[in-house]
Amino acid sequence: MSVTKSTPDGVVPEERRTRVRAVVGLLVFVELTSGFLQGGTTPLIPAMRDALGVSTGDAQWITTLQFLASAVSVPVFGRLGDRFGHRRMLRVAVLSITGGCVIVALAPNLGLLLLGRVLLGPLAALLPLEVGLCRDRLTTADNRKAVGMLAASLALGSMLGSFLSSPLHHVLGGIHGTLWAFAVLAVLCAVVTFFGVPESRQRASGPMDWAGAGMLSISLVLFLAAFSRGSDGGWLQPSTMGTILVALALFAGWVRWELRHPAPLVDVRAVAGRRVAPHVLTTFMLGVIMLAAPVVSITYLAAAPHEDGYGFGLSALGIGIWAGIPHLLAFLVASRSGALAERIGMRRLLLTGLVLLTAGHAGLIAAHSSLYLFAVAYSVAGAGMGLAISGLPTVIVEASPADRSASAVAVYSNIKVIGGTIAGAVFTSLLETLVTRGTDIPTLDAYLLVWGLCTVGAATALLVTLTTWSRE
Repeated sequence: MSVTKSTPDGVVPEERRTRVRAVVGLLVFVELTSGFLQGGTTPLIPAMRDALGVSTGDAQWITTLQFLASAVSVPVFGRLGDRFGHRRMLRVAVLSITGGCVIVALAPNLGLLLLGRVLLGPLAALLPLEVGLCRDRLTTADNRKAVGMLAASLALGSMLGSFLSSPLHHVLGGIHGTLWAFAVLAVLCAVVTFFGVPESRQRASGPMDWAGAGMLSISLVLFLAAFSRGSDGGWLQPSTMGTILVALALFAGWVRWELRHPAPLVDVRAVAGRRVAPHVLTTFMLGVIMLAAPVVSITYLAAAPHEDGYGFGLSALGIGIWAGIPHLLAFLVASRSGALAERIGMRRLLLTGLVLLTAGHAGLIAAHSSLYLFAVAYSVAGAGMGLAISGLPTVIVEASPADRSASAVAVYSNIKVIGGTIAGAVFTSLLETLVTRGTDIPTLDAYLLVWGLCTVGAATALLVTLTTWSRE
C-alpha cells in the first residue's frame, strides 16, 4: 500500500490507485470477519452452553471474558503497533484470534473454551492497527475513504454475524461445525495479513510503557466487571461500589503515571487537549447510542401491544428485517463517507451525522405508535450512525501525532465501549425499575426515557462539537 502520489500533471497513476484499492479491500475483509466473529457469538451462547452442559450463569463468562480481554488488548496492541509496526502487530493479533477460534471449536470443557475466548480479545484491536497502517501509507483523502470503509465493514460484519450465525448453526447441523466455520474465516484473515498487506514505515520512539499498560488494564477490567455486575441487580452491594472506587482510584494513578512517563502508553495531554477532548466526549455518546440503545429498541419491536400496551409484536424474522434496515443504511453511508467528506468537509460530515442521530432518536419518541414512522426515524438514526462511526475515528486520528495513530484510535475504541457499558447498565436498570405495577413488564415511559437520554446525549455531542470547531 504505497503512498498515492501525483504525477507532475496532478494525475494519480491508475496502477497506484488500483493497488491502494486492492489492499484496502483486503483490510475490509479482515474487518468484516472481525465484526462477524464478534456479532455472531451471542446468538450461539445457548448452543455452547448446552453442548458443554454448564449453567446459564457460567455461560455468561463466554462473552464477559472476551469483553474484558478486548479492553486490555486495544491500548496495548495500539501502542505496540505504533512502536514496532502496525502490520506486525496485526499479524500477532490475527494469529491470536485464529488460535482462539481453534481452541473454542475443540474445547471439551468450559475452562478451555474460556481460554480460547480470551485469545479472541485482540479482535477489538484490529481496527486501530488498520487505521494506523492506512494513515501511514495513504494520502489524507484516501485515508478518509479507507477509514470509512473499515468502520462500515465492522458494523456490517457485526450485523451479519448476529443475523446469520443461528441459520448457519442450523445448516451445519451443530455448534461445532459453526465454530469451525468461524475458525476458517480467521485462518483466511491470517493469510491476508501475511501475504497481502505491507508494513507501515513510521515508528514511535521510546520504550513500551508496560507499567502503564498494566495499571490501565486492571482499572478497565475492574470498572467494566463492576458495571456488568451492577446491571445484574448488584448496584447496592458493597463489593460492586468498592470495585468501582478502586478502579477509579487506580485510573487516577495511571493518569499521573502517564503524565510523567517519557513515552506513555497514551498521550494523556493530547487526549485532554482542545483538539481531541471534545471528540472523546462525542465518542462516549456514540458508545451509548451504538452499543446500548439498539437492545432497547429491539426489545420494543418485540413487545406485544395486547399484552404490554405498546410495541409492534414482531417475530424474530420481522425484527431482523426492520432492525437490519438502519444497520444496512449505516454501512452504505459510512462506506461513502470519504467521498462525501471531500465535497462538504469532515467538519460538516460529522456535524450532519450528529444532527441525524439527534433527530432520529427524537423521532423514535414521536413515532413509537407507528411501525412505519418508527422505521423511518430508526433509519435516520442509522444514517447518522454511519457518518459518526466513519467520521469520529478519522477526526481523532488526524488530530493526533503521526506516530500515535493506532494509540489514538485505541482510545476511541475503549471510550466507546465504556460509554456502551455504562449506558447498558443504566438502561437495564431503568427497564427493571420502571415497570407496570404488579408485573416485571417495563412501562412505555421507560422506553421513552431511554430514547430521550439518547436524544439529549446526541444533542450534547453536537453542541460540543459545533462550539469547539467554531473556536478554531
